[in-house]
Amino acid sequence: MRHYAILRLLLAGFLLYFAWPVIPQAASSLELLFWGGWLIFFLLVVGANFSTLLRMTRPPVMEQEELNRRRTHNH
Repeated sequence: MRHYAILRLLLAGFLLYFAWPVIPQAASSLELLFWGGWLIFFLLVVGANFSTLLRMTRPPVMEQEELNRRRTHNH
């Protein structure tokens, strides 16, 4: 189910593409706090999906069930 991780990385990159030009325009401390939190969340999403791609962690439970179903159908 590596394609799900790739799709999530592409979606995160797409959202960053639209957010990046707006981030330097933040004027108030509340805006800076929002964009800082957004960037931290972005890095967590990217890191989690890269760890799934590199098989450092197990895929999410939803994706594991499909792998188990494929194994049972093949045997």
